[in-house]
Amino acid sequence: MSAASSVPPVEHLDVLIIGAGISGIGASRYLKTELPSKSFAILEARAACGGTWDLFRYPGVRSDSDLHTFGYEFKPWRDKESIASAPRILSYLHETVTENGLDRHIRYHHKVRAVAWSSEQARWSVQIERTSTGEQMTLTCAWLFCAGGYYRYDEGFTPHFEGRDRFGGTIVHPQHWPEDLDCAGKRIVVIGSGATAVTLLPALAQSAGHVTMLQRTPSYILPVPKKDAIANALNKCLGPHRGYALTRRKNIAQQRLIWVLCRRYPKAARRFIRWVNTKQLPAGYPVDKHFNPPYDPWDQRLCAVPDGDLFKAIRAGTASVVTDRISTFTESGVRLASGRVLEADIIVTATGLNVQAFGGVHVTVDGREIRLADTVAYKGMMLSGIPNLAYAVGYTNSSWTLKVGLLCEHFCRLLAHMDASGYDICRPEVADPAMATRPFLDFGAGYVQRVVDELPRQGDRMPWLTSMDYHSDVKLLRADGVDDPELHFSPVASPSAADTEAGIR
Repeated sequence: MSAASSVPPVEHLDVLIIGAGISGIGASRYLKTELPSKSFAILEARAACGGTWDLFRYPGVRSDSDLHTFGYEFKPWRDKESIASAPRILSYLHETVTENGLDRHIRYHHKVRAVAWSSEQARWSVQIERTSTGEQMTLTCAWLFCAGGYYRYDEGFTPHFEGRDRFGGTIVHPQHWPEDLDCAGKRIVVIGSGATAVTLLPALAQSAGHVTMLQRTPSYILPVPKKDAIANALNKCLGPHRGYALTRRKNIAQQRLIWVLCRRYPKAARRFIRWVNTKQLPAGYPVDKHFNPPYDPWDQRLCAVPDGDLFKAIRAGTASVVTDRISTFTESGVRLASGRVLEADIIVTATGLNVQAFGGVHVTVDGREIRLADTVAYKGMMLSGIPNLAYAVGYTNSSWTLKVGLLCEHFCRLLAHMDASGYDICRPEVADPAMATRPFLDFGAGYVQRVVDELPRQGDRMPWLTSMDYHSDVKLLRADGVDDPELHFSPVASPSAADTEAGIR
């Protein structure tokens, strides 16, 4: 036997899903249900599934969307709490994996490093590192489905803080929360004003001596009920499936209405939010200083606080908000630009995420390196000039999973269309090279703005617009056909008769 013949063949799959979080689990379930003949695997770099909901372990970590829309359309959310903690969400995801027999498809400790497309072979070659052993391996697939979200799992964002090395206490980023961190009776300063800081403040205040949320700029914060009384009543009267379906429709409409009203009537929305905050805070509280952002509602995502827990902590005196800029860390805390010093035993840098498209995977197409910033998003699920690659990025103004579900449905219909028509390759191409473009994530959050020039673009017309409207996407991704003039299909190139004959010789 020759040395070449002793090399085991490279495994080939119809679809390779990158990421076993909420998007990857959903994509694999749709694929298994809608296209059961397709072979697929889910590659997960970490040792467990669940993505965000397994990674983050900081106190109080929870959803900020209701689980009737953040959950899957095919699996009712049965818990009485609509705004749910990470352990509850993780349990829901594990149930989804088990109930749908997805366990055997997930390969843990498999990190994708690079992918290379060959038009001649109509397949991707995928370079993988076994993170548990360092072993390098290769798989091939007809389609890639990137479901890893858009932030780095191995590091969060922390800006430079003058004097940080002088601080004698503990500094921790929420993305890397130590299991043994004792917060009982401690003075804690949480730097930040986004969803993570807003979640941490009331959770830490339950045991800490005092918690201060130090923000440079306020965020819009609204109390929401942890339990959805209407949802629980519908579930009791109509059963979990019909009750869930109706609740889901109600909450989709409610989310859309709030977003539209905020965008159309920003001044009125600002006044309403201020009124709600005033009702929740102690009499005489400086609302305009700490809860009055300089931007309009939904220029950045609104922060939801279940049952007003953040406001309750402020009223109880166990937590406070300070709006100022950091001058320097000191040995015992933080000195602010105003000259005030916040003493601290623990400083939490809830300063955001590092955005990273496709997990930083190196992409080449027929030997040409792809720069993502040179591509344009097609229907919010593919990229111009890149064949047989789909991705899942959810809504920024509504529940993430609403968009992902529609994308997965459309993806399965696209593959079925290709099979029925005898196509192997599908490549979006912009017909009008002069089409105006704008950032893919047209969103004011700092974590997006820091890398906006490294991300794909979106166009000014369909199908190159990345919709953030569920009802528009229902039409585009569910009702409309998959065929499109700017989506080019082809079979794999067959060798010519001359080439075949030469090969025989």
